[in-house]
Amino acid sequence: MIDIIIVGAGAAGMTAALYALRSGKSVLLLEQETIGGQVAISPRVENFPSLKQIKGSEFANNLFEQITALGAELELEKVIEIKKDGEIFTVVTDYNTHQAKAVIIAAGVKHKHLGLPKETDFVGHGVSYCAVCDGAFFKGKEVALVGDANSALQYSLLLSNYCPKVHMFTLFDKFFGDESLVKALKSKENIIVYPDTQIVGLIGENELEGITYKNKNGEICEHRTEALFIAIGQLPDNKSFVNLVDLDKEGYIIAGEDCATKTQGLYVAGDCRTKKIRQLTTASSDGAIAGLAACAYITNLGIQK
Repeated sequence: MIDIIIVGAGAAGMTAALYALRSGKSVLLLEQETIGGQVAISPRVENFPSLKQIKGSEFANNLFEQITALGAELELEKVIEIKKDGEIFTVVTDYNTHQAKAVIIAAGVKHKHLGLPKETDFVGHGVSYCAVCDGAFFKGKEVALVGDANSALQYSLLLSNYCPKVHMFTLFDKFFGDESLVKALKSKENIIVYPDTQIVGLIGENELEGITYKNKNGEICEHRTEALFIAIGQLPDNKSFVNLVDLDKEGYIIAGEDCATKTQGLYVAGDCRTKKIRQLTTASSDGAIAGLAACAYITNLGIQK
C-alpha cells in the first residue's frame, strides 16, 4: 500500500509529491496524459520566482526528475473512481486498482478551445490561452482576443497596458462579467470591441498571421494579427470524485487554502479547486500545502503498512 496517491502530475501534483517524499512518505502519481499539465505546452515561463525564463516543458521535466530521484512512482492511468473504506482509500483506474492512506487530487483544468483547424498547432506560435503568461511577449504589437466574461475582460485590460490596440471579439452584443471590469474596459480607447462575431478560421502556416470571423450580417471578414488570446472559459473534470467531495456550480472542488476536502485524508491542489488565482505559483503553493497536510494526516492517524 502506498502512503499517498496523487491524481495528476502537473505542477501542483509534482510539488505535493516533492514535499511528501522529503517527509519520508511513499508516493504514486497517476496521470492520464503527460507530465507537467498546462505548463508543459507553454513555450516560455517568465513569472516563476528565481527563473528569469524557462521553457514550460523544461520546467516540467526538471520537476519530474527531482521527484523521481527521491523515489516517486508514476503510472499513466486515468482515474475512474476514488473510494474510502474505513481509513483506506482505493483508487480505481482504467488499468489497475491502487490503495493508499491519503489521496491528493491535482487533476487541473483544461482551457476551452474554439475547435478550429490549426488551433493546437499554433499554441506557442501566436495562439495563447493565458494573457498573464504570454501577453508580455507581444508588447508593442496589436493583438486579438476572443471572449466576453471576466477572464476575457481582465485579459483585455491587462493587454491594453502594453499593446497599442486590443481587438476584442465577442459572440454576443454584451458582456457577462463584473460591472466594474466592463466599466474599466469601456474607458480604454485602445480596446476595440467587435460584438456579435464568431471566429471561424486561423490564417498562417507555421505562425499565426491572422483570423477570419463572421460578423453579425453573416459576412466572412479577415483580421491580420500575430496573437490571438482565447478566453472562453476553463473545464474542470471532477465528476469522478463527487462521492467524496463537494463541487461548486462550475465543477470545481470546494476547498479552502488548507486544501482539505470534506473527506478526511483527501486533499485537492491546483487549478481544479475553488480559488481566484490560477497560476503556476499558486499551483505549486497548493501542492506544498496539500503534500504536508497529507503527511500530517497519516502521521496522526498512525496507519501501519
